[in-house]
Amino acid sequence: MAPELSHSDLDSYRDRFESIDETIAAGMSRWSIPVLRVSLGLVFVWFGALKLLDVSPAADLVAATVYVVPPELFVPVLGAWEVAIGLCLLSPRLTRVGILLLFLQMPGTFLPFVVLPDVTFATVPYELTVEGQYIVKNLVLIGAALAIGGTVRNSE
Repeated sequence: MAPELSHSDLDSYRDRFESIDETIAAGMSRWSIPVLRVSLGLVFVWFGALKLLDVSPAADLVAATVYVVPPELFVPVLGAWEVAIGLCLLSPRLTRVGILLLFLQMPGTFLPFVVLPDVTFATVPYELTVEGQYIVKNLVLIGAALAIGGTVRNSE
């Protein structure tokens, strides 16, 4: 039979838990924005580089969406833009520039929902295709940019 815990034992365990929880939360608070900034920067460099190297799985979707500009011109320009976003986000001094470039680019990423609904939806307006899911994930990128941007003044 296990011994019963006294009230002071429970208080001691609760205090230890609170101390550990505080330490973990402080570490997460300290590192969350820098890790988020670097992660977001790497994603943009990577996706942009794929477009520059003409190996992006999104190139056909981009070309079909922006059909008024030749894809051999537009896709690499978009890739360079994305690499620029990523490189700016990787440099704390250029974070604001990266966020500006990101927010200028993001509305265009949702254009396939308007221009190519048959490609982005299996059933309009709720059942997404893989391409539609790829686009919707940009909401997470926007949220990350907002979180990062909300702290740039604190890091000066």
